[in-house]
Amino acid sequence: MKKIVLTGGGTAGHVTPNLALVPTLIEEGFEIEYIGSYEGIEKSLVADYGLKYHGISTGKLRRYFDIKNFTDPFRVIKGFFESSKLMKEIKPDIVFSKGGFVSVPVVMAAGRKKIPVIIHESDMTPGLANRLSFKYATKICCNFPETKASLPESKAVLTGTPIRQELFTGNKQSAKEFLQFSDDKPVIMVIGGSLGALNVNIKVREALPLILDKFNVIHLCGKGKLDETLIGTKGYAQFEYIKDELKDLFALADVVISRAGANAICEIAALKKPNILIPLPCNASRGDQVLNAASFEKQGFSVVLEEDKITKETLFDTILDVYENRDKFIKAMESSNQTDSVNLVTKLIKSLT
Repeated sequence: MKKIVLTGGGTAGHVTPNLALVPTLIEEGFEIEYIGSYEGIEKSLVADYGLKYHGISTGKLRRYFDIKNFTDPFRVIKGFFESSKLMKEIKPDIVFSKGGFVSVPVVMAAGRKKIPVIIHESDMTPGLANRLSFKYATKICCNFPETKASLPESKAVLTGTPIRQELFTGNKQSAKEFLQFSDDKPVIMVIGGSLGALNVNIKVREALPLILDKFNVIHLCGKGKLDETLIGTKGYAQFEYIKDELKDLFALADVVISRAGANAICEIAALKKPNILIPLPCNASRGDQVLNAASFEKQGFSVVLEEDKITKETLFDTILDVYENRDKFIKAMESSNQTDSVNLVTKLIKSLT
């Protein structure tokens, strides 16, 4: 039986594509182990898949001043030695990395031991963690055709992002029973990401009096970001995080409002959900979400709103417009050439082992 190590963490976006590969890799006869941080979100997400999990020391790779910048390099070095020890113990045939700061020492350790490494880059432009890992990679998968220009030509492979197959099995009736909405209004689902999106939460809640007049709202607001004053509001269901019921909530949603992280928007597009994207602005990020959102808007999949220009009126008007023209967005997503990413990546893995 061949062994594969999956790595990636920090946010759910650096974990869920890995987990999307698990059922197919098991079918192909791979033994799978996961390397992540000691207590990151990846640990809890991986636990439900029954995979053997190894925690290592990690340090965040920041592009801004922080006192931890002086100590975190030592954490990364410690993580490298821990990863090297794990490579000796596990003896994997291949490592697949979804990125995030936890993946850097793992990829470096594997590369130094001549173990084949596949890296996956979801965003239009490669993140810092992945850029640091490129020299150790055998192949680099990407999500957007435009990204290939930023990658070493001999390593770049366009695969798209692996999507969790269970998301396609949602049941509207199960969602209705779970949410207990008392009417049949169309449904807006707001997704702030695994860590939540404070400004998106604020904008949506400001517009609730307008939105709830015509729609029910599912709000995935992030850990610690529930608004207790809104508990019990008719037609409004808020959750810190949803896992098992997510597929059903997607099935029920008529329009999705989301940040523009690559994994999230690829899931939305694969599910053919008309959507409004509110990308993390450039002054709060490296600008990858702005580029991701622009690509989806150009393809006719999405409407993009700039966070600092949103008012409750513009948000409501945009929701109404997207809902009324939902067939146009669905048709655009249906006509796109969606690649079978899970099988493409699995074939690539098999070819290198």
